[in-house]
Amino acid sequence: MLTDPIADMLTRIRNAIRTKAEKVDIPASKMKVDIAKVLKEEGFIKSYKIIKDKKQGILRVSLKYAGENISVISGLKRISKPGRRVYVEKEKIPSVIGGVGIAVITTSKGILTDKECRQEGIGGEVLCYIW
Repeated sequence: MLTDPIADMLTRIRNAIRTKAEKVDIPASKMKVDIAKVLKEEGFIKSYKIIKDKKQGILRVSLKYAGENISVISGLKRISKPGRRVYVEKEKIPSVIGGVGIAVITTSKGILTDKECRQEGIGGEVLCYIW
């Protein structure tokens, strides 16, 4: 059992990018699928799909590369951790690298990006930064 499954997901993606892998398999959960959905909508990954198995399922993420195996994702950083949760109010939503990256935030309306949170006028727990 993992203590921080979101950090594990980000580490698996980071490692797959370093090895220039096409796809990465991650143990599935509802929150991980929602994060993959945000990454797809923002153009950081090609696609994702859920593969059923007799356990919890597998989330297969297809990574996106530009040109000569240069990843679209240049960095991932876990912000809120199990031992230290980071919450932000609607007025203090962070901007990642001047708006180039995104902050993934879990809110009462689901998992949203920092831009969507500003539009909705809500805050929440900052899960990670992706740029």
